[in-house]
Amino acid sequence: MPEYLTKEQRFAIFKEFGGSETNSGSTEAQVALFTHRIKGLSEHLKKNKKDYSCKRTLLTLVGKRKRLLQYLAKKDIAKYRALIEKLGLRK
Repeated sequence: MPEYLTKEQRFAIFKEFGGSETNSGSTEAQVALFTHRIKGLSEHLKKNKKDYSCKRTLLTLVGKRKRLLQYLAKKDIAKYRALIEKLGLRK
């Protein structure tokens, strides 16, 4: 299975994208965390093509991230564009 994030890694993501280590509820921090998890699951699925439960989890995370990004685009388009650029999404 993919590697799990340590507390320090999660806090670093929250601090970089959410503003502070404890701000795990901000949309930007959640999208960044989902993106990290999606990358890990994608690598796992490249090696293990028949891991269907992992594939389902990946699709769920992609859907959640998509909904959060749509919400952020409606609320604040500048933050949305900055986040997309920072995470390297939408090539």
